[in-house]
Amino acid sequence: MKSNFIKGFSATIPVGISVCAYGLVLGVLAYSRGVTFFQLFLMDIITFAGSAQFLMVELWKDPLPITEMLFAVFAINLRYLLIGASLTPLFRESSVFEKITLIHFVADENWAVTMSRLKKEKISPFFLFGGGICLLMFWLGSTLAGHRFGVIVSDTYVIGLDFVIIIIFTSLVAGFYDGKDSIVPWLVAALFAYISFLLIPGQWYIIVGGLSGAFVYSLEKYFRGDKSE
Repeated sequence: MKSNFIKGFSATIPVGISVCAYGLVLGVLAYSRGVTFFQLFLMDIITFAGSAQFLMVELWKDPLPITEMLFAVFAINLRYLLIGASLTPLFRESSVFEKITLIHFVADENWAVTMSRLKKEKISPFFLFGGGICLLMFWLGSTLAGHRFGVIVSDTYVIGLDFVIIIIFTSLVAGFYDGKDSIVPWLVAALFAYISFLLIPGQWYIIVGGLSGAFVYSLEKYFRGDKSE
């Protein structure tokens, strides 16, 4: 266990350093939106998902739109269903308790490092866990430092930090591009998001757009599968 933990931790350090950049940005944005230091700390520990946390900060206002946040975070984290499924070989001999405990520390970065190492050698889930703890330490340090730094940034619009959210989610979308099969679902998602933006108060357009696009993509896959049979 100790050996795998240390291997996973050390292998994830380069990636951990890279996440500090947008961790600092998240911290500054969180401060500007009224998120307290302790609230950000809890968000880092409980949510531990960069893209979801950026979305939560974007939605943050008084009173908190809890329902919108829950649905939005659920929608953006659906990819972890596939990530979790891909880890089945790693957790094959693990107990249910071990799976539940360690899976919380799965992030895109340590998942990629773990899967790459799994192709080369036999490792245990504690390799993944070590990588997760490594990321958590860098993430906590950078986001909380950014929150402290936010005190001297009077207006995030002036230095363009608010635009970082758009950049991050655009890059996420680009990463999910699946050739021409993605075009129609993306167009449907954009259309429904825009319509709901015009008709429904709040940030429900995020959820409506995401779910409508996912539904159309599922239908595409289903009917294309039927034709191939």
